[in-house]
Amino acid sequence: MSSTMNPYLSFRDNAREAMEFYQSVFGGTLESSTFGEMNMADDPAEANKIMHSSLKTDNGFVLMASDTPASMNLDEGSSYSISLSGDDGEELRGYWDKLLDGGQMTLPLERAPWGDVFGMVNDKFGTSWMISIEGSDS
Repeated sequence: MSSTMNPYLSFRDNAREAMEFYQSVFGGTLESSTFGEMNMADDPAEANKIMHSSLKTDNGFVLMASDTPASMNLDEGSSYSISLSGDDGEELRGYWDKLLDGGQMTLPLERAPWGDVFGMVNDKFGTSWMISIEGSDS
């Protein structure tokens, strides 16, 4: 048996746009279902909101998200970051560039005191990302 941990992002009403953006960053297969398709829309105006969305990439990333109906509380004050790390500098710099498009850099992608190249960015949807490129030639 095995277990996995997958980030699950909550949005008020732009999960579809966010997940399509993340698919453009990471590639992979995106599957989404709406509250209406699942007969779970209490308010017909919210039928097209995303009840569940899952992005599965070729390199094994899984990112999930949903919209939050108006009748439910959306805690936008939580603090979290999604960390991407590895030794493939070209791949990770590509993710950095795409996540930065429309977003805001909070820490430049540069050599850190511990020797890796590290940076932080908040993407255009407000998700915080940390990128760490391992190794002396990073």
